[in-house]
Amino acid sequence: MQEIRNIAIIAHVDHGKTTLVDKMMLAGNLLKEQDNDALTLDNNDLERERGITILSKNVSIEYKNTKINIIDTPGHSDFGGEVERVLNMADGCLLLVDAFEGPMPQTRFVLQKALEIGLKPIVVVNKVDKPNCRPDEVHEMVFDLMFSLDASEEQLDFPVIFGSAKNNWMSTDWRNQTDSIVPLLDAIIEHIPAPEKIEGTPQMLITSLDYSPYTGRIAIGRVHRGELVEGSNMTLVNRNGEQSKVRIKELHTFEGLGRRRAQSVGCGDICAIVGLEKFEIGDTICDFENPEALPPISIDEPTMSMLFTINDSPFFGKEGKFVTSRHIQERLDKELDKNLALRVSKSPEEDSWTVFGRGVLHLSVLIETMRREGYELQVGQPQVIYKEINGERCEPMEELTINVPGDYSSKMIDMITRRKGEMTSMEAQGDRVNIEFIIPSRGIIGLRTNILTASAGEAIMAHRFKEYQPYKGDIERRVNGSMVAMESGTAFAYAIDKLQERGRFFINPQDEVYAGQVVGEHVHDNDLVINVTKSKKLTNMRASGSDDKVRIVPPVVFSLEEALEYIKEDEYVEVTPKSMRMRKIILDEIERKRANKV
Repeated sequence: MQEIRNIAIIAHVDHGKTTLVDKMMLAGNLLKEQDNDALTLDNNDLERERGITILSKNVSIEYKNTKINIIDTPGHSDFGGEVERVLNMADGCLLLVDAFEGPMPQTRFVLQKALEIGLKPIVVVNKVDKPNCRPDEVHEMVFDLMFSLDASEEQLDFPVIFGSAKNNWMSTDWRNQTDSIVPLLDAIIEHIPAPEKIEGTPQMLITSLDYSPYTGRIAIGRVHRGELVEGSNMTLVNRNGEQSKVRIKELHTFEGLGRRRAQSVGCGDICAIVGLEKFEIGDTICDFENPEALPPISIDEPTMSMLFTINDSPFFGKEGKFVTSRHIQERLDKELDKNLALRVSKSPEEDSWTVFGRGVLHLSVLIETMRREGYELQVGQPQVIYKEINGERCEPMEELTINVPGDYSSKMIDMITRRKGEMTSMEAQGDRVNIEFIIPSRGIIGLRTNILTASAGEAIMAHRFKEYQPYKGDIERRVNGSMVAMESGTAFAYAIDKLQERGRFFINPQDEVYAGQVVGEHVHDNDLVINVTKSKKLTNMRASGSDDKVRIVPPVVFSLEEALEYIKEDEYVEVTPKSMRMRKIILDEIERKRANKV
């Protein structure tokens, strides 16, 4: 019987996790050197562009007759639903930290979940080839972090491996460079426990989903007890305790980046099952005659909601393939299958849905994915979900960590306290400062852009949901009004030039606009309706001085998250495959005035 090790990799954005996995696969002879330019794990365009892991993936390598299943974890707390499922499959974890930056706020979120489950950590201090790195200090910082997260004595006695994944070496002492990453693989086999061999009737918790156009939905999980055999009849128990009889048509185990068909899969290994019809993540596959369910996965509740609606702007259907409510309904249903922390409910308004998620990033990744698949839709302002607790209105609170150069710290504190945040700790790290706050989730909407502007792009910010607390009072959101186009047509430089002192523009000359579209930000707090489609009247008179060149300030360009955080309650973001516009919900100016009077 082959030995097995199941490990999850935990790391902050850009600390080298994906590179390390690629090098481990090289060591397991699964990749050739020339393949190594492409990052294997972050294989979705969005993940590569943003440098974040959104979906967890499974890879396995063979080393010294041991199969090592490597499970990639998302680093961002908005993907908490993914994290908890993934850690359920592991027996230990690799905590990867940068030898200069040390453990970062986002790492803390996943590490805390791993320590709570009782996983044994191995710490990998990466990038020790960097100038000004400080491996020994970082080792101390990791120990302090684990201690503050209530790690057990056994967890605090963790092995440390130093090295550089990029240069393909690992060692137990950072001053002695080796020529391979074998010391890391040896440490995994030595320190990570093999899964317990539990005898008895088979049990497996479904922790992940895959989809194939040929075989339909595929259930992925780790065999908890006993052995699964291809072709056998089983019982599927859902989280409500309802049972149904199913048959395993095919079994696959993970091998390298792909899968290999297997006749049977033993206790402790991770496998994929083809042939189940209706199942959800968190269901248990168990014995046909004596079904015993495993406890389902607990998932953090959603804290934010957004209104999704079909695109009904004058430019509807020009760029997208999927524009009707049926298309959007089907796409959201498909997303619910695999996105655990998401909820969708049909809104009372026609052709619209309220989508609940873990944060603006969680929901914006869904919108961006739909947009790239050819969908057109409109999205309203993100709203926080309130709860009644003991007769009191409560709102979600977040733990916010900001790491900035010391000169900017007072600006940050001022900005957060205005948004009803309270500072809980502040510590200097060299010439930078780490400040922690407790802040309402409402206060985080629109905060990232302001913080980056105020700190000249130097701030590193991370936040995670903490708990519900009594409502903290009103927070002042964006104070400036919008500049709204008066009529449809092409925007002219002549018109934009004459209006520039009224505010900042979001459009370029020659862009097509429609009446009711938000084309800029007004300098005052009220909305201003302007005509950007006005062209210069031609006359045959020439006058010196009147024909000066038009000088136009470049427009402000928003990312999807920034646009969602920027809009007001009476505005939508219109998202199509090629463009993104902001607009008023009521396009007609007279109708808008009427609605505001009511």
